[in-house]
Amino acid sequence: MVILFSPSEGKREGGTLPPLNPQSLIFPDLYPKRLEVIERYESLIREGNDQSLYELFGIKDPKEYDRYRTALTSVPTMKAIERYEGVAYDYLKYRELSNEVQNYIDNRTIIFSNLFGPIRASDNIPDYKLKQGASIGALLPDKHYKTHFSAALNALIGEDEILDLRAGYYDKFYLPAKAAVTLKFLKGGKVVSHWAKAYRGIVLREAAKGQIETIAELLALDIEGLMIHEIVETKNKKEIIYTIY
Repeated sequence: MVILFSPSEGKREGGTLPPLNPQSLIFPDLYPKRLEVIERYESLIREGNDQSLYELFGIKDPKEYDRYRTALTSVPTMKAIERYEGVAYDYLKYRELSNEVQNYIDNRTIIFSNLFGPIRASDNIPDYKLKQGASIGALLPDKHYKTHFSAALNALIGEDEILDLRAGYYDKFYLPAKAAVTLKFLKGGKVVSHWAKAYRGIVLREAAKGQIETIAELLALDIEGLMIHEIVETKNKKEIIYTIY
């Protein structure tokens, strides 16, 4: 089973691993396509005014821009699953997990970075900031990565089942070639957003702890705080609707 996951706006600073290079990320043969985005991003940071950088970063205080002015291929990196901070990652609690459970996440999880595109959880990335949905000049990262990386992702996934834990926005980066399983969370009969992020992290953690191989095994998991309310199947996906109790 392959698990698709969203990134987070928040990132940890620093890193101790080698700078970004073709071997840092999956699909090294497609690294030049990533560089097209990275080089435009760096050019805009060097040459952009405060307004253009605000639109790029989503940060109002120009004093914070200096953190992101360094060349991304010259600074230390960190494992992607540890770089990201945010609700889903807080509830995943990756650093507290055993090596076996971490390895499951590292090898099976594909994160859709707004800047770097589809990366493994174990890939090494530098600190960066790019607001979800922001264009880089005339380049739209989501369209770029969907065009150039979809075939590689389809080949990587192959016959494996897909658990799609991404926020809906990241469909713009990649639509699986076959039916995927998505999740929806209800509380008091209403769809929730904040808790959806939290429970996506929890579901990933529990799937990893259980070392599950199939969607059938996911359905059999007893996840604290969640109860399966309904399963809705269409031609293109199966949606598991959970009630939070």
